[in-house]
Amino acid sequence: MNLYELPNPALDTEHFQTLFHNQSLKIEAIRSHLTQAGEWYDQDEDEWVLLIRGNAQLHVNDHIVTLQAGENLFLPKHTRHQVLNTSKDALWLGVFYSTV
Repeated sequence: MNLYELPNPALDTEHFQTLFHNQSLKIEAIRSHLTQAGEWYDQDEDEWVLLIRGNAQLHVNDHIVTLQAGENLFLPKHTRHQVLNTSKDALWLGVFYSTV
């Protein structure tokens, strides 16, 4: 699978493609095109995201975080976060880790 060939998501949606998954690790490719805030997340696992292409703005706890292509962010488990908006070409790599 070529990450750059994943289909563009519809406006104000995200598309998740699991690349690898076992008991303690999940790796996802995520395509986003959000012009309005997405859902709030409060996950049971740690998450590390790398924005491969595009730009994005997130609400993390009480702060606004802006990411450009090549930047990454670590979100410890139960860190409330929300993607506020992304460019239409946003492509993420999400790595989720939990101790079993």
